[in-house]
Amino acid sequence: MTECILCHRDQLRQPTLWQLLNFRPLENSPLCQTCLNGFEAIPTDQSCTGCGRLWPNQLCSDCVRWQGLPEFKNRALYQYNDLLKQFMSQYKFYGDYRLRAVFQAQFCQAVSQVNADLVIPIPINQATERQRGFNQVAGFLEQLKTTDGLKTLERDKRQPQSAKNRQQRLQTKQPFTLNLDREKFNKKRILIVDDIYTTGRTIRHAAKLLLDAGASEVTGLTLAHG
Repeated sequence: MTECILCHRDQLRQPTLWQLLNFRPLENSPLCQTCLNGFEAIPTDQSCTGCGRLWPNQLCSDCVRWQGLPEFKNRALYQYNDLLKQFMSQYKFYGDYRLRAVFQAQFCQAVSQVNADLVIPIPINQATERQRGFNQVAGFLEQLKTTDGLKTLERDKRQPQSAKNRQQRLQTKQPFTLNLDREKFNKKRILIVDDIYTTGRTIRHAAKLLLDAGASEVTGLTLAHG
């Protein structure tokens, strides 16, 4: 018996009949089944075709209003419900690096469904990485081959995105610059990965930078849509 690192309840994992019949091991998750069942997945056939939010398989009202990158598409794996907010708070803001493993299989599967030449995690600034000790997005992707194609312009973050309201987020200026020579992106199909899609301003800034560098296609993948 072990303790769930999110709700701290004791968890006793029982094998399913399928696992027993196929001699498969139990999932090695640090979370209990109750917590795992509390994450609300977004089916691809029930999501906005622009940002990936739960929507009846068409552009949502936010994406209709977006200007500048109408061709950009993002897939979000989960809804940003209260449980996922708790997860991200413990993982991202309290630095519980054990939680990186919870969604790694889902990211591996989602990335395998995209025909991408480069997988680029959204970077964090140096001050945040020193304080936290890791890039939370890179933690989700540690089982995959990724490219550090972007870096932040600011060494110190004056105000975290989580502290900004919607209008402030939309007014955010380009926070990134290329971390590699432009030819590395030329005619490449690129997948950008981030944790939470809120207004889309951050990931769209990254997409525009890569398209301007010559990428033939840039799409997004996020853990959740908030």
